[in-house]
Amino acid sequence: MGKTGKGPLSGVKVVEFAGIGPGPFCAMLLSDMGADVIRIDRKGGQGGSKFDISARGRRSVAMNLKSPDAVEACLKLIEKADILQEGFRPGVMERLGLGPDVCLKRNPKLVYGRMTGWGQEGPLANAAGHDINYISLTGALHAIGRPGERPVPPLNLVGDFGGGALYLAMGMLAALHEANRSGKGQVVDAAMTDGATSLMAMFYGFTASGMWADEHGTNMLDGGAHFYDTYETKDGKWISIGSIEPQFYAILREKAGLSDAIWDAQMDRAKWPEMKEKLIEVFKTKTRDEWCAIMEGTDICFAPVLSIKEAKDHAHNKARETIVERDGVAQPNIAPRFFGTPSEIQGPPPSIGEHTESALEDWGFSGSDIDALKKAEAI
Repeated sequence: MGKTGKGPLSGVKVVEFAGIGPGPFCAMLLSDMGADVIRIDRKGGQGGSKFDISARGRRSVAMNLKSPDAVEACLKLIEKADILQEGFRPGVMERLGLGPDVCLKRNPKLVYGRMTGWGQEGPLANAAGHDINYISLTGALHAIGRPGERPVPPLNLVGDFGGGALYLAMGMLAALHEANRSGKGQVVDAAMTDGATSLMAMFYGFTASGMWADEHGTNMLDGGAHFYDTYETKDGKWISIGSIEPQFYAILREKAGLSDAIWDAQMDRAKWPEMKEKLIEVFKTKTRDEWCAIMEGTDICFAPVLSIKEAKDHAHNKARETIVERDGVAQPNIAPRFFGTPSEIQGPPPSIGEHTESALEDWGFSGSDIDALKKAEAI
């Protein structure tokens, strides 16, 4: 893998301090868009599976960060970097001697990206947590589920990846734009609680206006409405419909044979439960494939509910190469797509320390520098 990739971030240098979950995913996005990402791994650590998709496309440098020589080597890398990305608890980087004040002194244009669950300050800042806890605090988890049943975790899409990784990536790129304009870097504090709350903006507005009930599963977009939900088919599979607009709802009625007068009252919430029970029976009369033949590609707003294994074989995903295979592993392709500076997956997930010497050389370390780091057991 070369030291620069194709894409709009070609030439951007990133130092990533290894973490789990949303941190690697954020760095994957930067790499996919062409950035040269060096991941600082713990010397002697284990890892490097080809199935660790979010680790793809960067090089691994293994260091002993308890060594002053390794810390100094990190600072030399940071001097040449555009972005530093870390996802430790507040204070960890400071204790390592790699906090923002030190790094920005060495590189005033540096964008210093920090991702945590709770943020850099606040009563919970130093508490452990996971996605499910972060989205619990925002109102997001409470809003997802069936009436009278417990809230349903939406994988870790809302906190870790949506509220964390994507907001950090957006924030760091905005700060990079500012640094290129003004010559001044800055710290980006991406808290998953902040990001997940931001993702809930529309629903906060609905709640304030009285359009959204606190009881989940009773609203238009949470499965409460008969025209916006998933339904089981004759063969035990599932389909989804989202026929909100009147013109789309009319096509749903036509294709599903919903001719009775009860279907006229689309937005009568009092009738939603009855209409939903009727639709449950309607959709059980045909298989998923039969409903796809009738509804897919129309303006009903319809799609089959596919498993991860099924998704790669759907005609639309195949036509767009949305899911590609690398080293025998099916995985998401680049997103978004660029038509002036097209991106590409830069390489497979690295094993820990796989590129220690070559990456350091590419970033300006001499052979004697590397030998000295080896002698000091810093790398």
